[in-house]
Amino acid sequence: MPDEEVFIVDEGGNRVGPGGVGELVVRGSNLMMGYWEMPEENEKILKPGKYPGERVLYTGDLFSMDEEGYLYFVARKDDIIKSRGEKVAPKEIEHVIYEMHPVQEAAVVGVPDELLGEAVKAFIVLKEGTVLSEREVTAHCARRLESFMVPKHVEFVPDLPKTPSGKIRKRDLREIVTGGAEGGLP
Repeated sequence: MPDEEVFIVDEGGNRVGPGGVGELVVRGSNLMMGYWEMPEENEKILKPGKYPGERVLYTGDLFSMDEEGYLYFVARKDDIIKSRGEKVAPKEIEHVIYEMHPVQEAAVVGVPDELLGEAVKAFIVLKEGTVLSEREVTAHCARRLESFMVPKHVEFVPDLPKTPSGKIRKRDLREIVTGGAEGGLP
């Protein structure tokens, strides 16, 4: 579409070339005006563009782009775990955990860690009648992932918190771990 553009920027706002990972930014005349009655949120996502009066939308999604310009979703920016100086996409770890037969559901989040910055924590719901140990999970992950991606903590839970549409609420999991929510998991 004319006058519409998507591009990827690093944390400093510089455009990222093919193979790099950064936040997806959208510019053009068809952008939303903002979230209804949420000025603080709008300030975070709608920023001045390169033309007078123009605003660009910072999506909060991390993408990479290949040499041909195709975009590939990596993760939500809020979900990225920074462990040992590395950026970890929880989806990669979850994919490996889901390879294990007893796993019904899994969610991976970053939790505060004095040495690592953030440690990887996996919450796992097992299929009925199955058994799995923390050691089995970490050993499986160690065979398939880089060492900084292997969960330092594994917690087996009966259920994961979800939105009305069924999406796992990772924010709730992080708040439970850091003491920001009361009552624990369902």
